Amino acid sequence: MAHIKCRKLTKEYYRGDNVIRPLDKLDLDVEEGKFISLMGPSGSGKTTLLNLIAGIDRPTSGTLTIGGQDIAALSRSKLANWRSEYIGYIFQLYNLVPVLTAYENIELPLLLQPISRKERYKRVAVALELVDLTDRHDHYPRQLSGGQEQRVAIARAIVADPKILVADEPTGDLDKQAAFAIMELLQQLNRELKKTLIMVTHDPKTALYSDLTLHLEKGQLMEAELFEEHSATSEEAQS
Repeated sequence: MAHIKCRKLTKEYYRGDNVIRPLDKLDLDVEEGKFISLMGPSGSGKTTLLNLIAGIDRPTSGTLTIGGQDIAALSRSKLANWRSEYIGYIFQLYNLVPVLTAYENIELPLLLQPISRKERYKRVAVALELVDLTDRHDHYPRQLSGGQEQRVAIARAIVADPKILVADEPTGDLDKQAAFAIMELLQQLNRELKKTLIMVTHDPKTALYSDLTLHLEKGQLMEAELFEEHSATSEEAQS
């Protein structure tokens, strides 16, 4: 049984009298513990799909079931509780709070949970060790490199032990060496901690770290190989 199941998932936006539909009756199954990359041109709906899976946005129609729970049917408060326990979000631009230390940034998600200060300390310490930043726990974002800031962001995403990690261009703002280190870390989290990981990327080399690459085309998903065949056919038809 799929851990994440999308059926006829549709999202619409209105721009004046025009209807923008980045996702159009999309079907998707993701098994637990899989690492999936989403690729496609800008505006193709990659981040929209990521935000729906993360419970940040709601679909216009269709169903989105995660772990047997139809999250689109949850109330706002129940969805917030579900998201804090189930989802870890990794952003391209880190989204760290500049006036908080690495430790305090990582601790933030735990402040929403009914756990003791001692337990929070234990979990943050484990997260810092996993991303190899124990010796930078008291540093502020401005005192860290881009790669180190993203490691803090990853530690913040995993500190509550979520079942699913979603990552929106996690290496998009990093140099080649830092990007390599971040992708090695994400692959480790997937393989060793068995985290289901859904990642948006524009970089084919980054996508190689995943188990499967899917390409968004006109609101639908297809495997990368099928997309390449479709693109080649379209180019031949135009020549």
